[in-house]
Amino acid sequence: MSFSESQIKVQDIIHLGIVAGIIDEMSLVDLFNQLLGTHSQEIISAGQVVKAMILNGLGFISAPLYLFEKFF
Repeated sequence: MSFSESQIKVQDIIHLGIVAGIIDEMSLVDLFNQLLGTHSQEIISAGQVVKAMILNGLGFISAPLYLFEKFF
């Protein structure tokens, strides 16, 4: 089976994306949302906050937490 160049798509997956993908596979965001519940005034769910804290806490990126929306 051969592929032409137009059929091949290459993406750069850095370590932060891999960790975010593992968190998604484990459904940690949903688990935290179920455990902590939701509030009518919240903009970001508790699960998303925990995910951002994990990614930031691992020290992979020195960016502030408000820049993490591109990983969700």
